[in-house]
Amino acid sequence: MDGQHSDRSHSHSSIDKPSSTMSHNPRIFSHVSVSTKESSTCTKESQDSASWDRESTILLSRSKSSQTSLEHQLFMEEAYSSAICFKMLRDIGTSDLLQIKYITKKIKKMAQRFPNLVMETIHDFFKNNPEISCRHRFRLFQVLVAVIGTLDVLEETWQKSFMQLAVEHMTKSTELDDIYQDAASSMLLALCRHSWPAVAKHLETELLTGVFPHRSLLYVMGILISEEELLKKEDRQNWKDLLSQITRKSVPFLNTDVWSKELLWAITKSGKTQQEHTPDKAFLFTYYGLILQAEENSTTVRTHLKTLLETSHQWAKQREGIALTVGLVAVRHLDDAWATLEQFGRSTPFKWSLQNFSLKPHCQNKEDLRWKWASSTILLSYGQMAAWAKNHILPWVDNILSRMIFYFRFSTWDEILKQSFLTAIMMLMGAISRSDGAHSYEFSQISELLECLMTLMEKEPQDTLFTSTRQQTIHIISSLCALRPPMDVDRKSRLLSTCFHSIFTLPQLDVLEKHSCLLLEPPNIQELYSQTMEALDHMLQSFMIQSPTANELHFLLSHLYVWLTSEKTHERQRAVHRCTTLFKFLNHEHCLSTKENFVRIGQLVAMLGILCQDSDRTIQSVSLEALHHFYQLLIHQKSQETPEVEKENPRELFGPDADEVILWSSGDQKGSPPILWRLAPEDDIFCMSSNQTLKVIADHLEMAELTDLIWTAIDGLGSSCSFWVQAAADLLLFIIQEHGDSLATVGKMGQAIHRHLCAIQIPQAKDNALRVITLLARNHIPELVAAFLDFSSPLDSHTFRLWRALGAEQPASYLILTVLLAWLQKRPLPPSVGDSSSGPQEKPYLRSLAAMNTIHELQFAREFKKAVRDVFPQLFLAHLAQMHYILELNQPTEPEQGQKAQETAVPSPQSTSLEALKSLLSTTGHWHDFAHLELQSAWEYFTSIHTYPQAVGLLARAMVQNHCTQIKAVLGCLLLNIQSQQERERKTAILLLTEFLYSPALLEVLSKQAALTILAQSLQDPSSEIRVASLQGLGNILFHPEKENLLQGQLPAFLNGFFQKNKAVVVGIMGMVSDILHRLGTQGAGAQSLSIAINTRYFFDDEQDKVRAAAMALFGDLVATVADKELSNLRTQVCQSMVALLLHLKDQCPAVVTQAKFTFYRCAVLLRWQPRHTLFCTLAWETGLSARHFLWTCLMTHSQEEFSIHLSQAINYLHSPHRHIKTWAALFIGYTTCYQPQAVSQMINDKDIQLLFSTFKDLQKDPEPGIREFATKLLSFFRKMSARPKKQL
Repeated sequence: MDGQHSDRSHSHSSIDKPSSTMSHNPRIFSHVSVSTKESSTCTKESQDSASWDRESTILLSRSKSSQTSLEHQLFMEEAYSSAICFKMLRDIGTSDLLQIKYITKKIKKMAQRFPNLVMETIHDFFKNNPEISCRHRFRLFQVLVAVIGTLDVLEETWQKSFMQLAVEHMTKSTELDDIYQDAASSMLLALCRHSWPAVAKHLETELLTGVFPHRSLLYVMGILISEEELLKKEDRQNWKDLLSQITRKSVPFLNTDVWSKELLWAITKSGKTQQEHTPDKAFLFTYYGLILQAEENSTTVRTHLKTLLETSHQWAKQREGIALTVGLVAVRHLDDAWATLEQFGRSTPFKWSLQNFSLKPHCQNKEDLRWKWASSTILLSYGQMAAWAKNHILPWVDNILSRMIFYFRFSTWDEILKQSFLTAIMMLMGAISRSDGAHSYEFSQISELLECLMTLMEKEPQDTLFTSTRQQTIHIISSLCALRPPMDVDRKSRLLSTCFHSIFTLPQLDVLEKHSCLLLEPPNIQELYSQTMEALDHMLQSFMIQSPTANELHFLLSHLYVWLTSEKTHERQRAVHRCTTLFKFLNHEHCLSTKENFVRIGQLVAMLGILCQDSDRTIQSVSLEALHHFYQLLIHQKSQETPEVEKENPRELFGPDADEVILWSSGDQKGSPPILWRLAPEDDIFCMSSNQTLKVIADHLEMAELTDLIWTAIDGLGSSCSFWVQAAADLLLFIIQEHGDSLATVGKMGQAIHRHLCAIQIPQAKDNALRVITLLARNHIPELVAAFLDFSSPLDSHTFRLWRALGAEQPASYLILTVLLAWLQKRPLPPSVGDSSSGPQEKPYLRSLAAMNTIHELQFAREFKKAVRDVFPQLFLAHLAQMHYILELNQPTEPEQGQKAQETAVPSPQSTSLEALKSLLSTTGHWHDFAHLELQSAWEYFTSIHTYPQAVGLLARAMVQNHCTQIKAVLGCLLLNIQSQQERERKTAILLLTEFLYSPALLEVLSKQAALTILAQSLQDPSSEIRVASLQGLGNILFHPEKENLLQGQLPAFLNGFFQKNKAVVVGIMGMVSDILHRLGTQGAGAQSLSIAINTRYFFDDEQDKVRAAAMALFGDLVATVADKELSNLRTQVCQSMVALLLHLKDQCPAVVTQAKFTFYRCAVLLRWQPRHTLFCTLAWETGLSARHFLWTCLMTHSQEEFSIHLSQAINYLHSPHRHIKTWAALFIGYTTCYQPQAVSQMINDKDIQLLFSTFKDLQKDPEPGIREFATKLLSFFRKMSARPKKQL
């Protein structure tokens, strides 16, 4: 070191001195040696740092204490710095990585302060320590590279010195192999910033010797190509010129066999890690491509490319390098590159590899792997050709695309193929975008390319996101949007659906990250996910840029709607984010055309409005933001449509309150806000809640758009997602409350709500939907009724609730019944059975049947109770006419063979019409009239067109006999029906009128003369039935009072006829007496009533069934004509007949049972028994022991005075030949005995007891368990009763 310092010039004396001092100062060396020993025992970075800092401090403090001059201080500082640098350079050979990092940092800082000192120390260390290990030297190279990179200026001396050092070691072989040479080469690269001409000259010289260059030179060239920032800006162009010059001068080497073979060997040789792409090898591909580019001989170019393509394609970097070489060649030899690729694609090994790996995907032998991904190389080659060909590429695009598509479809499907295909396509798209005439060029292969891209997206795994495949594919699609021809609608639709499905169905972000945790090098999933979503947004924006129309916006949004309604939260979240981003973009760019109106914006507003109530808060906020941005779009579009004259200041429109914002909750408020928003400033819209925003937007919608919004909300009721159903119902109710009155047609809306009603499981949502119907009913009842009739035959529970909601408000219920009556009266006869041209759609009479069915059900509804009472006369007449109409239709009363499965589910129209009449009577307080027909089994007369007049007559007669309060109202309506064009209505009216002639209420509505006139006019009716009924009415006693005495005078003769031997004659005579009693009306039989009663009761137990039935019927008719003043004369007869009638309820003849029931009921009415309705129900429908007990109770409670008579009558019936009557009599006696045992024991004798013993023993064998048990108990009682007299005796 001393000799070196002595040769230095005086200009370097500041550096020489510390060096000399260090050489001759033993104290410095002692400190260095001591510190070296100490540092060898330290292994941690902090300990070394503290040791060096402490030594430096001690030395400096000693020098300060011993010397005071500034020059001496500077001298000592440089000396000690040099010593520390020297020590660190020496220690770096044995340090660990952390210490090396720290040492490098310290030396870099030192070099910034003392650059020459540090460079000199490093230089001397290399020179004086040639024996250091190659690993130590390798680390020194790294430190030197770092130091040179820190310096802005490097003296020429050091440039030459260290360049010589780098060149010397670049080609040196050591145990470290390539990394040692690369470290030395890095010194040369670091010197490029300071001495580029020298480095460039050296590189040019070494590369052009004619001998294939050493790999270290190739390494330097590779780094320079990839990292031009190593050079100064002014040197970068020189570098490009140098590279161009080197490649031109290297062209002759291609014809040198040795050089060419070494080049090919260097390119194809295997490294330790084939996945790495070392700079030297990367440069070789570039170097090779540039040389072939400069070659003029086409044959030579093709030969070399062919040779290169026939090498191995197993490794990714190899494939990329080959493709780069082909691309560089294509700059000047595009035809040759294309021809070579075509020839290679048709070569036998390549075609065999396609077939082999398509058929045998698991083939893994070494030779096959060389060719397995050859198609990937070709794809990348085509991409590089396009990228380097630049402006010459347009005529080649379709050919290149066709070849890419071919290899993509017929090559082995794996991740390598996908990435190669996408990379190549992206390079091609980049080349097209840089071409000036691309936008006017027609590309024929775009549609095929899109199919490939869709296939690629479809095959992406649905549960992972490890690669950027989706992102790249979408970027390519975005680029294709700008090319011609534009995509057709169907393909664009499939493309959007495919992309959305591939991305939206991915699992949530945290799940995606969990799936990647098992990978050795997991990607940044969050970043990859964000980039993929951004790519999707960019694609949608690209579509809008190319076609900035409202139709295009609707087209894009329509494909998002599917995902906005998804049941999965993350899918809805992704979809609504895309909507919001798209609206933001359109607002920011103002690219949307205002020449046309938005398409189906009601659907969009409804979707976003529903999502504002999503269970996920993120979706809520993003959806509301989307609504805000859409409002801005809407206002901008509307403002372009509004003439300038109409564009007034909002403050002028609304007054001083125009700037106020009324805060309104997003769902809790049921009423309207106090201030209606007509126009909201764009800034204020972002302060509004969801309901406020929806109200503001809805106020700007046209009627068609508002209708679309409502329809979308209705469709949402059918969603399988519970929150969506509730939100849709809330939105629907909100919009109907605000705008329901202005809707033009709502019939189909009501039908749609009904379709969804049965599927709604949320009570609140169902209530809201029904409330919507109630609100619509305020202005649209006729339309809604007509719509609801289409699904109201029969009514299920949901339809019934719908009708109830329709009539929930009182005025509406009355109007609904009026409209239903109008439909009910539209009774066209159906086409003839033989008319084969008639179909289901040609049956307007079905509306009438549906109206009938609906009225029947609504008569039970609480909401329609008052309305039904108010329109009772109209309903009553309509039901009677409807039953006649159904009989005219000749509808089958029993289902056909193929309809048996529906027998119970779908009642026939005939039964429904009859039930409608029954329910009308029973629900409006006219159950007395109902009871008359029910107990007579007279309803069956309504089932035949021939017995229909009899049925109507019996019903009208019941109303007269029960003094029905509605007779006057019914008379007022039937007078109109008599003038009807429909025969059935006239017929029904005249039948009722002829019976109402017996009612005193008639004369309160009609005068006697008016009634005569009506009947006389009806004699001219075309219908013979009406003429006959009118004629019968004209013979009424009302018009002929003299008939009273005449008819009453004939009664004694008829009574004598009761005892004729011919029972048929007796039955006929009894019928005639009944008819006379009917014709006498309220006048009755007078004094002869008692005689008729006594004679009639005699035949209650006649052997002939018909006689018994006729006698009971006559007795009932007699009771019905008895006035209160005549009751005292007949009371005994009525009371004494009750046991007989009661016991004959178990008669073997059904006709007798029927007449017994009706007559028993009539007697009970006459005797004013209570509870009358319960009595009727028991007689009509109950048959068990409980019914018998109830009837016995009624009898014994209301006729205690006749107790002994009733008991004796019952005992006499124990001799009856009819088993059921005998059993019933025994039960009667048994009930009496249980409740009044003392009275019974006093009345019966031994003979009666024996008869009772015999009877109840027989009842112990009765098939009914209850009777057997009852008989056993009573036998025990009678045994005790028979034993008491004996004890007394």
